[in-house]
Amino acid sequence: MLEPRIRQAVELMARFTERTGLGGEGSTQRRYLWTDAFAVCNLLGLPGAGEQSLALAQELVDHVHHLLGRHRADDNRTGWISGLDASEGEAHPTFRGLRIGKPLAERTPLERIDERLEWDRDGQYFHYLTKWMHALDQVARATRQPRLNLWARELADAAHRAFTYSPRGSTRRRMHWKMSIDLSRPLVASMGQHDPLDGWVTCVQLEATAIALDSHGSGPDLSRAAADFASMIDLDALATGDPLGIGGLLFDAYRAEQLTSQGALRAQRGLLETLLTAALVSLQQHLTLPDLRAPASRRLGFRELGLAIGLAAVPLMKRDVAQRLPHGSVARTRLEQLARFAPLRAEIESFWLRPEHRQARSWLDHLDISDVMLATSLAPEGFLVFRPLGAAAEP
Repeated sequence: MLEPRIRQAVELMARFTERTGLGGEGSTQRRYLWTDAFAVCNLLGLPGAGEQSLALAQELVDHVHHLLGRHRADDNRTGWISGLDASEGEAHPTFRGLRIGKPLAERTPLERIDERLEWDRDGQYFHYLTKWMHALDQVARATRQPRLNLWARELADAAHRAFTYSPRGSTRRRMHWKMSIDLSRPLVASMGQHDPLDGWVTCVQLEATAIALDSHGSGPDLSRAAADFASMIDLDALATGDPLGIGGLLFDAYRAEQLTSQGALRAQRGLLETLLTAALVSLQQHLTLPDLRAPASRRLGFRELGLAIGLAAVPLMKRDVAQRLPHGSVARTRLEQLARFAPLRAEIESFWLRPEHRQARSWLDHLDISDVMLATSLAPEGFLVFRPLGAAAEP
C-alpha cells in the first residue's frame, strides 16, 4: 500500500500524462518545457515506479524533442530549430536549444515589447533549458545511456554560446533572460537573478555524469562554460522575494552539496553557507508578505510549490552535511534554522490539496504545471536526488 502522499502524487501524474497526450498512440501532444522537465523526474522517482514509468519518461523526452525541438506549426520555418537535416536533427535534437512551448508565437524583430504579452510568447528561457538538462541527466543516469547526457551537454553548450555576452565597455560578462527560438536575438535582455548560478551547477553536474558514464570524450567540454557562469555569480545579490526563486536557491545548494560529497566539485569555502544564508534571509522576508494568507484566487500554486520543493531539500542536506561538516559550522547552523520552516512545506501542500482551492482560476489557468509541481513536492526525490547509475547499457 502506498502512503497517502505518494498515492496522491501518482494520481496527479496519471491525470497529467493522460491530459497531455502521453502514453496514448496518436494522441495530440501538449508539451511545455518547464512542466515536462519536472514530469520526467517524477516518473523516474515515484516510489514503486518500474519499467512502465521509465518507458513513459523516455517517451516524454522523445515527444519534447520532436515538438519543442522543431519550429511551431504556425511558423513559416519548418524542421529542427537547429537547422540540421532530418537525420542529424534526430541524432542531436537539442543542438540549438528547445522552445518554451508558450501559446503565442515569438515577437518579431519589428514588434515593440509588450511586457504583459511577452509572458505568453514563445522563445527560449535559460532557466527552462537548465531544468531540461537536469531531467535528461537524470534519465541518462537511470538508464546508463550516454546519448541523453550528450544531449544535455549539447544543450548546455548551445545555451552558453547564445545567452552569454560581453557588454560594450565592460569586462564583466552578462546573460540574456529570454532568446528567440533560433537563438539569434534576445527577446528580454535583462539577466535572471539566479541564471549564472543555475548554469554553473548544471554544467558541473553534466560533466560529472559524463565522466561516470565514461563518455566525457564525446561531445562538448563544459569546463569553460562552467567557469564563465561562475564568474557571473553575484554572491551578494542572491536573496529574493520570489518563492519559486527561494526554492531554486535550495535546489542549487543541494545539487552543489551532492556534487561536493561525490568528489565532482571541490569544496568551495563559504559557498554552501552563502547559498543557505541567502535562502534563509529570503524566506524570512517572504513570510512578512501577505501572499500565503491570501485566498486561492490570488495565489499562484506552482510558485509556492517551487518553495515547498526547495524546503524538501533541507532535511536531505542536513543528512549529508552531518557527515562532512563539523558541529557549529555556519552551514550546519543555517540548515538547522531552515529546518524550522518544515511546517511551511506541509502548509503549502495541504492548501493546494484541498479540491476547492484547485478549482480556483489561478490553479486551472496553469493546471499542468501546478499538478506536476504538486506531485514533485509530495514525492521530491526524483527531482532533487541524483539518480544512481542504472544497470542498463546503451546498445
